[in-house]
Order: sequence, then structure tokens, then C-alpha cells
Amino acid sequence: MDSHPFIQTFWSLFPPLLAILLAIVTRRVLLSLGAGIVLGGLLVNEFQPVAAVSHLFNKVLSLFWEQGSFNAWNMNILLFLLLLGCIISILSRVGATQAFAEWAQGRIKSRRQAKLMTGLLVFVFFIDDYFHSLSVGTICRPVTDRFNISRTKLAYLLDSTAAPVCVLMPVSSWGAYIIALVGGILTSYGIAGHSAFGAFLLMGSMNFYAIFTLLMVVLVIKGGWDLGAMGHHESRALEGQLFDASKGTPPGVPDIAGSNGRVSDLVLTIGALTLVTVFGLLFTGAQSLAENEQPFGLLAALENTNVGRALVLGGVAGLVVCVWIMLRQQAGASQWGHVLWTGIKGMLPAIYILLFAWTIAGMISELETGKYLASLIQQNLPVYLLPALLFLLAGIMAFATGTSWGTFGVMLPIAADMVMAIDAQLLLPGLSAVMAGAVFGDHCSPISDTTILSSTGASCHHIDHVITQLPYALSIALVSVIGYLVLGYSGSLAAGFIAALLGFALILFGWRRWQGGRAHGVAAL
Repeated sequence: MDSHPFIQTFWSLFPPLLAILLAIVTRRVLLSLGAGIVLGGLLVNEFQPVAAVSHLFNKVLSLFWEQGSFNAWNMNILLFLLLLGCIISILSRVGATQAFAEWAQGRIKSRRQAKLMTGLLVFVFFIDDYFHSLSVGTICRPVTDRFNISRTKLAYLLDSTAAPVCVLMPVSSWGAYIIALVGGILTSYGIAGHSAFGAFLLMGSMNFYAIFTLLMVVLVIKGGWDLGAMGHHESRALEGQLFDASKGTPPGVPDIAGSNGRVSDLVLTIGALTLVTVFGLLFTGAQSLAENEQPFGLLAALENTNVGRALVLGGVAGLVVCVWIMLRQQAGASQWGHVLWTGIKGMLPAIYILLFAWTIAGMISELETGKYLASLIQQNLPVYLLPALLFLLAGIMAFATGTSWGTFGVMLPIAADMVMAIDAQLLLPGLSAVMAGAVFGDHCSPISDTTILSSTGASCHHIDHVITQLPYALSIALVSVIGYLVLGYSGSLAAGFIAALLGFALILFGWRRWQGGRAHGVAAL
């Protein structure tokens, strides 16, 4: 493969760039991803059409069947989406979501409180970003709809709390994965001054993008700060247009009015889903530890857990509760079929996009786009620029590949190797910059699965979510670059954080001036 003319060269950038540009221009995500996939197949097979078609067939097949068995990760995620679609549909049919919306409306008196509820629920569903985006979207959408909060605002709140909190929390699927990677890096370089857990906590304090994204969410919840296109969507929402109907119905499950629902039905269902998912994370992790004859520990279990299987277990538990609720309401046979098909049909658009995104991610991996991007800055550089450059490179890689986890896996070892060769004292700032950049790129990328699932959870159009989130993500990215430049130059976390805070204030001031001296959009009432 070393002699391949397109692998790990600038040509490897073309498939993701084509998909991203087409998605933004045409707003037709499947068409855009499909074009990127076809170009990737042609590049991998050196523009031999027959070989490219065969390769694409095998690549799609591997999404479901790989190395003589089912692709467990993909199948579990798809099954969880279908289960969640059925749960949402049943809760709507039995009137639980309507009952919760009415209950919340009696207690939530303003748009600000509705947004606050959405933001705070991340601390209940922080175990996994997929879980958070879909579950919190399901719970909060009826409430935000009642207060005419746009679906794009809901998607922003979901996306901008999910990954930033997960990447900072050690007790999450993200935290466990990163701790495992960092532990391997520390061992490889014989660094005994930090444990993997302690290093993760220190890196979290240097993750300027995650920290200031959450601070931006607080300001958005407080009121106003509808940057860029978000102001247009919020204005339309106040007129009753929660999404642009001219683009068709967005992914998500349409509500089916029920008249006999209880708030307790929704609480029991989501509670069962949450508790069993957490139990599944710990149980599958404990199983893996036992098979390897390792002692049980909370973080060790999360490092070795099977997230997909845990989500399916939680989904099954939630569906069982929903079935019991429908039996209690004595639903007829025709209602069962209609409700379940409605739930499955509502999730199909998200599943199609996810399958296409996984396929193009596989093509990008074969073309080694990430390694090519990393090689661009492996040259003689001023030391103080390293954290900022690693942040930008990780952001570009996550944007182009659509995966923050893949970026972690590729970039953390490369960043460690680069930093240790230049200045070992910048190891943790460099690794933290990679974590921050991966989340930034993931937030901006229309082919990111977490972006797709946030728009699905909010039931808004996918590209609308990407475009309305971009001003926020780019603003916080600039704040982060300022912080990493000062951190790299001074070697002081305090100095870097203060510089980022000043940059944050200046950017907010700039947005105020650009929008006519006040935050664009409607302040919360």
C-alpha cells in the first residue's frame, strides 16, 4: 500500500471534502455522502470501476457482517435506534409525552426554564453521547415545542452539552476510552508522575473548547445569543414554525396524540432505560475483566465495557415498560402494528444517514486521511505553537472524518510522539488540545454520527443543525486557540485560561457589535 498513489496523500482529502461541500450546498445529505463514498471507492481502487463496485459492496456488507460474524457494534447501535423509535412512538401513543408536556408547562413558566431543563438533563444522561442526544431530545421536545423554541436551538443544546460533558467526565464511555488511551501512552514513555486517571482530570482542566462551549450554553439558556442563522430560526419558531416545512418532515418520530397518559409512564420508561443501561455498562465491563482475570473496579469496568450492548439492554427494558403500559390501556391489535411501524419509520432517515456516514468513514480510514493531516505539521515548529496546532489539526481531522473517537485513536499517540520529541512538559497540554479539537471538529462536521443523532433527537433538519451550530463552534474554537497559544508560550494553565476567558469576552463583544449592539434573536421571557 506504500506505493499507492492516493493513500496518505492530499488526494485522500477529496472524498470527505466533496461530501461536506455537497451537503452544505445541496442540503441533500444522502446524495452528498454517496458521492463521497463513490469517489473514495474509486481512489482506493485507482479508478478501476469494476474493482471499485466490488470494494463498495464488501464495504457496505461489512457494516452488518464482518470476519464471519455480525458486526456487533454497528448492529447494536442500529437496534438501539429502532428500539428507541418504538419507545418514543408508544409514549406518544399512550399520551405520556403529552402528559409530561402538560405537567412541565404547569411548572415551567418560561422559554428560559424550558432550555434550562434541557441543559441540566445532561447530568442525568452523561454516560454516553448517543444515549443523551436521543433520550433528552425525546423528553424535552414536547416542552420546547410548547414554548416555541426552535428545533435547531434544541439540537444545539443537545449537541453542545453531550460531547463536552462526556469528554470531561471520567465515568462515561468517552472518559473510559480516553483514560485507556492515555494510560497506554504514559506506559509507553515510562511516565510515572501521573496516573491515567489523574492525567485525564488535568487534561480536562485544559480542555478549553469543552469548558467554554458549556459556558456558551449557559448564556444561550439565559437568553438571547442567537448567533448567525439561529436568530432566523428562533424568529420563525416564535411564529409557530419550529422547523422549515418546505424541506419536508425532519428525521424523528411524529407525535401520535394520546388521551390517557400519565407522567409516571414516561418517568418509569426513561428510568428503566437509564438504570438498565448503566447496569449494562458495568456488567459488560465486569464480564470483560473477569475473562481477562483482572480485578473489578468502576473505572476499569467502564474502560472495558460494551457500550452498544448496554444501550440495547436499556432499550429492551424501556420497551418492556412501554408494552406493559399499552397492555394496561388495552390497546387493540391494529394499534400495536401502527405504533411500532411509526416508531421504526421515524428512525429510518437517521439510520440511512448513519449507514452512509459509517461507509464514508471506512473509506477515509483506508485512504489514511488522518495520517496525512498529521504529517503536515510533523516538521520543525516553535514549541509554543504545538498545542494550538494540535487543536486545529485534530479539529480538521474530526471534521473530515466525522469521528471524534477515531481522531482520539489516531491523534493522541501521534501527538504524544511529537510532543515528547520536542518538549515533554507539553505532553498533557498537547493531549488535551487533541481532545478539544476532536470535539470541535465533530461539532462542525455534517458527517459526524453525534451531529446526526442530535438533529434526530431534536427532530430538526440535519444541515440546519450544522449551519446554526457553526457560529458557536467556530467562536469557541477561536477562544481555544488563544488559550492554547498562551498556554504553550507561558507553560501556565492559569495564564492560558485567563487569556481564553478574555478572548471569550472579546468575541461576545464582537458578536454584540456585529448584530447591532444587542444579541440577535429573542431573549428568553
